[in-house]
Parts: sequence; C-alpha cells; structure tokens
Amino acid sequence: MPRKPERPPGARPHILLLITKAERGGAQTHVLELMRLRDRARITVASGEDGFLLEQARALGLETVVVPQLVAPLDPRRDLAALWALTRLLRRLRPDLVHLHSSKAGLLGRVAARLAGVPAVFTAHGWAFTEGAGRARRLLAIWSERLAAPLSAAIIAVSDYDRDLGARLRVAPQARTIHNALPGEPRPGLATARPAGPVRFVMVARFAPPKDQGLLLRAAAPLRGAEVWLIGDGPELETTRALAATLEMGERARFLGSRDDVPELLAQGDVFCLCSHYEGFPISVLEGMRAGLPVIASDVGGVGEAVVDGRTGLLVAHNDVVSWRLALARLLDDPAGRAAMGHAGGERFAAHFTLPHLLERTWAVYREVLARRR
Repeated sequence: MPRKPERPPGARPHILLLITKAERGGAQTHVLELMRLRDRARITVASGEDGFLLEQARALGLETVVVPQLVAPLDPRRDLAALWALTRLLRRLRPDLVHLHSSKAGLLGRVAARLAGVPAVFTAHGWAFTEGAGRARRLLAIWSERLAAPLSAAIIAVSDYDRDLGARLRVAPQARTIHNALPGEPRPGLATARPAGPVRFVMVARFAPPKDQGLLLRAAAPLRGAEVWLIGDGPELETTRALAATLEMGERARFLGSRDDVPELLAQGDVFCLCSHYEGFPISVLEGMRAGLPVIASDVGGVGEAVVDGRTGLLVAHNDVVSWRLALARLLDDPAGRAAMGHAGGERFAAHFTLPHLLERTWAVYREVLARRR
C-alpha cells in the first residue's frame, strides 16, 4: 500500500479509538474521557456495536464507525471477518494512530494495524486471563497477548497490579501505568444534610460477572438500619431482585436501574460499595471517592491503589459474606468515621485521579509514538 503522506507541520493528528462494545461500562467511560483530546487531535470512535459510547461521540460531533463483525465471544469465522473489516477500515481512514481498548479489539486491532501500517497503542482494562477465567481461556489469552505484544507501539495498564501481572507473564514487559480518572472536583455527599434515617450503601455496577450485588445484599440483610441502593442493569438483575425478595429486604433494597444522574444519587448516599471477584482499576470506585463517600470494596486487582484501607475506606476479601457484613456494620455505627474516610477519599481523588492526570499522560504516549513515525 502507498505510504501515508506526512502531516503538515502543526496539523492535528488523526486518532482512531476502537473498543469492542459500546455499552455503559468502565472501559467505555475511559474512552469517553479520551474524547476530550479532540481539541488536540481529530478523533474517530469505532466499536463492534452502536450504543451508549457512539451516541456520546456523535453528540460531541465526532465521526463514528460500527464494525459489526467485531464481537466479544470467541468466534473464529467472525473474528477473521472482523480482522479483514478492521484492516480495510484502517486503510480507508488512514489514521496516524489507533488506540485499542478491550481484549478482542486489542488483539484483532493490533494485527490489523500492522497489516495497514498504522501504529497501535493498547490499553488493558484488566487482562482476559485474570482471575475468574477458566484454564483454557487463560492459556489462550496469555499466548494471544504474547503474540500481539510485539505489534504494539505502546501498552498501557490501568493499574500497577495489571502492569506487574503483564510483565510477570511476559505479555506486556514494557507496559506503563496510567490510572483511570474522572472529571470534576471532589464534592461531599448530602447525607449530613438530610433527616436521620437508614444508612445508604450504594453500589454502581452492571448486574453481571465479575460484579456480585447479591453478596452485598446477603451481607446487609441482617443489619438493622442498613439500606442498599443498586444502580445499573444487566443479565443478573432479575436474579438479584429475586434474592432481595428471598432475604425479605423489602424497601431496604432499592433497584434504581441504569441512570444518567449517578453523581446526584451518590450525593444522597452514605457509603460506596463495590463487590467484585476480580477487577482492573474500577472507575466506579473513583465515582464514590469523588462524591466524598467512604468506600468498601473487594480487595482484588488494582482496587487497593485507589482505596487506602482504614483511611479512605475498607478493603474486604472477595466472596466472603462474613467479612463484608463486619465491614458494613463497622461503618453503619460510625458516622464520624464515615465522614473522615469520605473526606480523605475526596482528597486522594483530587491528588491522583482527576482527568488531567489521564489526558496528559495518554497524550504523552501519543506524542512519543507519533514521534517515532517521523
């Protein structure tokens, strides 16, 4: 294929952001925040489906592309079709750089980028071979990542945990960490301004593995004065509703659905919770910290890089309902402790996890990769 003509001096680079799914989720929120670089670069956003992320991109006036052959499940015939479709897309758009997110887009996208002569940056939002994956899937994912690593101009991990795991398994020996981040400044919750009542434990997550809203319900059910707010939707929603009914929680378990007003809902909460069996670096925890809430979270993946145990919240063994119940009870009966932890969490958010940290460090990677093309 003919070599891409060099950009005129001072011209904005063209960046293609590619992710497998367009649904609401942590990786999609990360990509949405990267769209803020549109004042420095021409941004195009592509996904295997239309949905939340592409709708947001179009609302910002960005070009979007759907690649329907790109799907998350392993499907050799469809994956080959996706590889060809991505290669054609890259040859047609001829971006200066493609930034890949999620495992399937990361693997096929790097092969397509090499075929099209486009440098590829890959961000691992938690590895496909992390805890929770079966042995066969883990081995396939490890070897796939090892094969794709040399095709990467740069690899980014969203936590030191994932960076170190990638290095240990020789899938990303040169990866660097750029933590997830959110816009805005910390803002204390409104719980102290409302009438005394139940202590609200709030969880924001899809009702799907690796999240476990049922664990939170089982832990909270015996605690008088504890109310659980669950924000999100997903395939396990009705099963979780049935569990709440079995536990006879009644109005103490509130299912609020997928919402656009999450910050406002968090401002009415007392404690942010995240029950997970494995994680990369969850953005939802940052949402809780930004809201000025103490965080109780499963001690998995990179969660401990955000939550300082005993200072900004509590880290709890995953899948341990007794440990979770003890953690909930500790903050249930300690309003002063909740306030102190929430304040410390807000300060930590402001110091480490605001949007400029993400944007400037990612832009530095782009500049480094683009400089190597000259």
